Amino acid sequence: QVQLVESGGGSVQSGGSLRLSCTASGYMHTAFVMGWFRQAPGEEREGVAAIDNDGATRFADSVKGRFTISQDNAKNTLYLEMSSLKPEDTAMYYCAADFAGNAYYNDAYLDASKFEYWGQGTQVTVSS
Repeated sequence: QVQLVESGGGSVQSGGSLRLSCTASGYMHTAFVMGWFRQAPGEEREGVAAIDNDGATRFADSVKGRFTISQDNAKNTLYLEMSSLKPEDTAMYYCAADFAGNAYYNDAYLDASKFEYWGQGTQVTVSS
C-alpha cells in the first residue's frame, strides 16, 4: 500500500524557516497531485500547497510568497520549504497524494477531500 511519511517539523521563532519532507513508498504509478495540508487544534484541515505531475503549483493565499513546494521524483520525496514563518502557521502538517485524479480533474488541489492517501503528520510550531 501507499505510505507517506513526513519529517522536518519542529519549533522555530517567528521569521524563521523550516523544510518539510514527505517520503513516499509503495507507489504503483505517479500521483496526479501531491499536496501539503495543515490543521491547527479545533480548526478544519487547510490546503497549503500542491504540485501536479506537470509541475504546476497551487498555494494558499496565506502562504503565497513564503512557501515553496517541490518534488524529487527520483527520491520519491515531496518538499515544503517554509520561510518568514508566522505564529499562525503553527499546525500539524500533512502530505497527501491524489492517485485517482479527483484533485487534478476538479482543479481542487487544495481540497483535502480530494486526496486519497495521507501521511501521519509533522508538527510545526512558530513562537512570537
